Amino acid sequence: MGAETATAVRRDRDMVYVAGPDACAYLQGQLSQDVDALAAAEAAYTFVLQPTGKVDAWLRITRMADDAFLLDVEAGWGEVVLVRLTRFLLRTDCTVEALDWELVTVMDAEPDMVDIPMGGVAVPVDWPGLKGVDLLGPSVVIPDSIKEVDGSAWEYRRIVAGIPTLGAEMDESTIPGATGVVDRSVSFTKGCYTGQELVARIDSRSAGTPTRLVRAVGDGPAPATGSEITLDGDLAGRLTSVAVDADAAGLGFVALAQVRRAVVVPTTVNAGDVEVSLLAD
Repeated sequence: MGAETATAVRRDRDMVYVAGPDACAYLQGQLSQDVDALAAAEAAYTFVLQPTGKVDAWLRITRMADDAFLLDVEAGWGEVVLVRLTRFLLRTDCTVEALDWELVTVMDAEPDMVDIPMGGVAVPVDWPGLKGVDLLGPSVVIPDSIKEVDGSAWEYRRIVAGIPTLGAEMDESTIPGATGVVDRSVSFTKGCYTGQELVARIDSRSAGTPTRLVRAVGDGPAPATGSEITLDGDLAGRLTSVAVDADAAGLGFVALAQVRRAVVVPTTVNAGDVEVSLLAD
């Protein structure tokens, strides 16, 4: 990876800042991740769950100081996080507030290729087939040596990497086990947190969840997002995200799909008249 292949994209993310003497202890009881184990400037993905165990939000938490944490979440979901975390903020010495920061993802870049934004933080991006750095801060400048691309480039790479998003792959009705990101978003060794019971129960069952998220590819015209997929004429699931590579038009599409538990991957399904290959993990 080098500056000649790296690209940068500005991504619209909502930011929430939680700070105060009780911030770590409070978040430890509200998030699925082991917040206490995070080192300074270390980040991890986590769920914010309803008491029933279903998803309120999926976000990333970065430890900015011993008693200060930055939460970044899909655009439009910051208010959900604010309301949810404020709801249980009783006799707790910390504040929860929105933060007006920017985020730039530099794809295919090493951390030493970019500068940390003034007053901000640089967080490694490490997903299958997608490495890079996220720059978060009050004002983020893209280096002249790195080409800026639009959001469609990120969407394509996100889907290839199997990264779910709120509003597409998950919402308030989703069970965490159906998202494909439990391994990197849940600690099974920390203490109790809101919504833990359902997560632990499903993890202990061999049958898994009624549906699960898988990656998919296909040739020809891309089906519409939300298209139902069938296997031997029976409903097998639906496509939650679909994208094409703008630099390779006509060479097929990539997708994410929520498929039923009985569907064994890899296999080929249909979205209307279009064949879709569901990939194994």
